[in-house]
Amino acid sequence: MPLSPPALAGPTSPPSPAPTGGRWSRRRTDLLVALVAIVGASWVTSGLWPDPDGRAITVNSSDQALFEWLLAYGAHAIGHGQNPFFTDLLNVPDGVNLAVNTSVTVYAAVFAPLTYLIGAPATFLVILTGNLAATAFGWYWLLSRQLVRSTPAAVLGGLFIGFAPGIVAHANAHLNWSAGWVVPMLLWGVLRLRRPGRWLRNGLLLGALVAVAFSIAAEGLFFTALACGVFFGTWALDRGRRAEARAVLPDFLRGLGVTALTAFALLSYPLWLHFLGPQRFHGTGFDPVIHAEDIAAYGAYPQRTLAGIAGLGTSLAPNPTEENSFLGLPLLVLAVLCFVVLWRRSAPERRATLRALGVTVLVFAVLSWGPRVKIFGAHTDVPLPYALLGHLPVFNAALPSRLALVVAPLVGLLLAHTVDLLRADPPSRPARTGWLVGFAVALLPLLPVPLLTTAREPIPEFVTAGTWRQYVSPGGVLTPLPLTLDLAPDGQRWQAYALSHRQGEFRIPSGFFLGPGGPDDRGRIGPVPRATDALLMRVAETGERPTITDADRAAARADLRHWRVEAVVLADRAHGAKFPIHTDALLDVTTRLLGPPERVADVWLWRLTP
Repeated sequence: MPLSPPALAGPTSPPSPAPTGGRWSRRRTDLLVALVAIVGASWVTSGLWPDPDGRAITVNSSDQALFEWLLAYGAHAIGHGQNPFFTDLLNVPDGVNLAVNTSVTVYAAVFAPLTYLIGAPATFLVILTGNLAATAFGWYWLLSRQLVRSTPAAVLGGLFIGFAPGIVAHANAHLNWSAGWVVPMLLWGVLRLRRPGRWLRNGLLLGALVAVAFSIAAEGLFFTALACGVFFGTWALDRGRRAEARAVLPDFLRGLGVTALTAFALLSYPLWLHFLGPQRFHGTGFDPVIHAEDIAAYGAYPQRTLAGIAGLGTSLAPNPTEENSFLGLPLLVLAVLCFVVLWRRSAPERRATLRALGVTVLVFAVLSWGPRVKIFGAHTDVPLPYALLGHLPVFNAALPSRLALVVAPLVGLLLAHTVDLLRADPPSRPARTGWLVGFAVALLPLLPVPLLTTAREPIPEFVTAGTWRQYVSPGGVLTPLPLTLDLAPDGQRWQAYALSHRQGEFRIPSGFFLGPGGPDDRGRIGPVPRATDALLMRVAETGERPTITDADRAAARADLRHWRVEAVVLADRAHGAKFPIHTDALLDVTTRLLGPPERVADVWLWRLTP
């Protein structure tokens, strides 16, 4: 990511020429890389393609349901002139601040026609697959146009970064973190700021890109900005680059100012909601000690790779979605070797770029370890630098382990530049063989395998046929049982179906979202539970059938009035993200709470009078 010449080695570095064969050869290469990226992405998500509506990602079906809901609600909000950043369809009567959640507004808007055409689950799958493919191609494009001369170097770097362990892990239903294509897009915009005399146009462009990135992955935007600050700051402080830094600084700062103003103008309302709006919160509901990277995880293998299915995977991550480093020991050794070789072969004025790269890797690796040392699963009391940052604004809303996601692209850049060097100045045949073996040993075990998927319970005919409209007034409140949370996401799946099939609106109490009410005024998942939803969730999880008293019945009626519920609905089968839902126990306990239900289509229904 140098400010000036793209290569790391050699006394001079002219701009990267087109590959042999000219423009058409480059376009053929671009097309081939795009096809490989699409095939690879489709392979990773292949478990969902046979039945997008009936399959779910095993380890994260709750987040999948959330993103499907966000796509359906965003399309509905735009089509009906509603607020895409705040909704009263969830968490009745308080609503949900979507600006402080991950609302993927750009995706919802761009893919709204597709959502209406094929439904939210299929659209989710298209975006997820596209994210992986676009990340690989985006990094290839940036490398081939800006950073390296050799096409094989750009291809290797792009495919490694696009299918790096952290990206594949977040393909477990995270439409925000799997959108790694945002980073090369932003870096391309940042590099344009150095062009003399074009600060206004380039600043406007980068400001628009920042707004897009914020709407897809605000946390990722923060990490990218932080990484750019560390990298470019380290680069500019090098004695050999200070003159060049001073030369480009005026235009760079002007463009950066225009970027800030443009992004603020585009994001002023969501930023106000994020920091000052209703239902905002500070921090997250996640423990930064738990969600910190294990030091040993950098040398470990992730589960959904060739090494993982061969039995070499580990459980050092807090969950399979957060395998944010997991580069494997051979790749760490290879990365160090690449750094040493590049350093020795680089002209003195080029070492500033390498130094900045190395400093950025170390900073983000150490910060990803969180506030205290954790190694091989053992927590210690040894403090780390993140302990000083974790309470600061913005930092307190990020998970430290995800800072490791910055490391893999930097390792990919080292690999690409090493290949670039070896092709420009080929070593002896034995040395070339050694490099090939080294790259193969380091990278082949990290080849991804398809995500684990499972069948999920179908949406009942009561919803798909629109029968619910006979029992709920327009915009009225319906609640499935158990009440919707991350562990029981059916309520939002039902809502997403109704919205994307133009059936109209019903609202639900609770929901899977981040909101206020956590410890120390931090955020939490879902609303603060009331007596009734806590009771029914325990029944759903355990199958226990507690004695129901008159006090329980009175509390249930009071809670339902608070939520303004018109109908309570229990399907024959309900989806549990982490455990099977005991619908038979729910039917028994709810009947003793509310009285006998009526059978409507394929659900049990309790009508409530105001």
